[in-house]
Amino acid sequence: MHNKLTKADINKMQEEIEYREVVLRPKILEDVNTARGYGDLSENAEYKIAKQEKNRNESRIRHLKNMIKTAIIIEDNSKDDEVGLSDTVTLYIEEDDVDETYTVVTNIRVDIKGNYISYESPVAKAILGKKEGDRVKVKVSDDYSYYCVIKKIEKGTEDDSRPIRGY
Repeated sequence: MHNKLTKADINKMQEEIEYREVVLRPKILEDVNTARGYGDLSENAEYKIAKQEKNRNESRIRHLKNMIKTAIIIEDNSKDDEVGLSDTVTLYIEEDDVDETYTVVTNIRVDIKGNYISYESPVAKAILGKKEGDRVKVKVSDDYSYYCVIKKIEKGTEDDSRPIRGY
């Protein structure tokens, strides 16, 4: 599987890898060695916890490196008046009679609570490439869809200020 990521996503992931390898790994190894000194390893909870943390860290490093290795770099090619990647869009949801604001991001930057939605989500698929004032149909499933109107587009820039998603 190939991950579609931006250059900023890759940079952010490389920063996390470096932090985990240079800062966290030595600290965790020290914690493992300290806990090992507490005695019988079969009943040593501190040792088990330290080992689990070591394994989580190494797993995250492998995961990030694999994502980078299999990545396909994508760029926002939208025009100035069209919805594109990193843009913040205010939508009027007709059936709910409410405005909602979303920022379109790559999968690794999704944060539903912060209204950062994947460019692969039904909403983003419906609005990408559209302009202010356009009425679009958001197809959620074969049985359900709804309409919204693009009220405002704030052009964003690809940056690495947003955190990447953990696992």
